[in-house]
Amino acid sequence: IMAIVVPCYNEHEVIRDTNKKLMYLINKLINDTIINSNSYIYYVDDGSEDETWSIIKNICSNEKNIKGMKLSRNFGHQNALLAGLSKVDNKCDFVISIDADLQQDIEAIPKMINEYNLGSEIVFGIRNKRKGETIFKRFFSDAFNKIMKLSGSSIIKDHADFRLMGNKALNALLEHHEDNIFLRGLIPKLGFITSEVKFDQKERL
Repeated sequence: IMAIVVPCYNEHEVIRDTNKKLMYLINKLINDTIINSNSYIYYVDDGSEDETWSIIKNICSNEKNIKGMKLSRNFGHQNALLAGLSKVDNKCDFVISIDADLQQDIEAIPKMINEYNLGSEIVFGIRNKRKGETIFKRFFSDAFNKIMKLSGSSIIKDHADFRLMGNKALNALLEHHEDNIFLRGLIPKLGFITSEVKFDQKERL
């Protein structure tokens, strides 16, 4: 069983299109017998101030493979993602986290599943160099990565929060109870077999 966790904050302009694309992928993977038919999407509304939650509720009422929850206020992306991961813990074989705007290419998901089947407990989505990215933006991104490494973090270059985690790795992650958790720095330190899948980042819808 696969779960896809999608943190959402003021995503009413894209969430229907996002759901359509993710459900198309899930149905294709089910038809190809790559994942179980009970696989699902779990949306986490991080205290949106627009119509995001009402759209998610409507989608949930019409699709058996859709679940969702609304946080009481905006807690931030990392906490919203962690809340979603905690809800799918032990209710799937592996979970994939992805941003609601789908700039992270969903076509990389079958490749992630293949790496999982080959023995990787964690599969990191690695962004290829972005088209149109300015020299300054790249400089500050590289500087951030270097600073994080100097501080002892195991942050992976060009990886955001697009990843696959098997249930063993997810259980280990949820044993940590830091207040200000930084998943990109913590997950590489969990000690499981990992691999990488590269993707081209798409333009935001």
